[in-house]
Amino acid sequence: MSKIVLITGASSGLGAATAQALAGAGHTAYAGIGPASGRSPGGIAELDGYARAQGARLRPLVLDVADQRSVSAAVRDITAEAGRIDVVIHTMGPVPRGPVESFTPYQLAQIYDAHVLSTQRVNRAVLPQMRERQDGLLVWVVPSGHRADAAPYLALHSEAVTVIDHLAASYAKELTGFGIETSIVVSGSLMPDTGQHVRLVYPDDTETAEAYEGRYPGLVDRVDVTLAEQAGTDADVAQTARAIAAVVDGPKGSRPLRVAAGSPGDGPGTGSAGSGG
Repeated sequence: MSKIVLITGASSGLGAATAQALAGAGHTAYAGIGPASGRSPGGIAELDGYARAQGARLRPLVLDVADQRSVSAAVRDITAEAGRIDVVIHTMGPVPRGPVESFTPYQLAQIYDAHVLSTQRVNRAVLPQMRERQDGLLVWVVPSGHRADAAPYLALHSEAVTVIDHLAASYAKELTGFGIETSIVVSGSLMPDTGQHVRLVYPDDTETAEAYEGRYPGLVDRVDVTLAEQAGTDADVAQTARAIAAVVDGPKGSRPLRVAAGSPGDGPGTGSAGSGG
């Protein structure tokens, strides 16, 4: 059955690939394009071109997940045009790279907003209609290997992903009584987008960052090598997009809470998506 799907962060490699995979599978995909799309290989023009060439039901729209007015307007416009939103796909925010101390409190707030508060804005705008219908699906994408000690200078990224993972699991438990399912799709790489598309956030406090570089010379360069090695390839991105599309296509009541992208069957699931664990 064709579904109405909203994808956040669709100007990124994974978001755009997911929108295309869903539209190609016969769903109506609303691809949210944020204010940074001009610096991304995606964007409204590219997705429009794909939709025309493929005859797919892909609708790019402006969606700044950091702005409640933008989120509310996008949800209102989709609902007015399509009548409902069946599925929301939450993609990942940018990756902070650097010593924790060198990020200012304002930057920490922005990082937390981009990864966590943005999902809350979208959920609060969409969930009332899903609860009323007793139907819906939330899909959250998280990278694999996101332990805080997995790599130096990537702790803030790991911690943000851990919060997202816990938030998604909490939503799964609380929404099951409303007939709304949740799935967490774990990408096969630490960075779910392709290497050249990974969006990095650098610390504003360069003096402190330089002090760490003086104490650990060359470490930041080695971290950048790690990022390049652990970023997803184009094939990884396509595989994760297909895994997301498979979750959306899955019958209600059969979707696992946790899916490893590219794994056979349901992957290392922890029960159905509606079970909350």
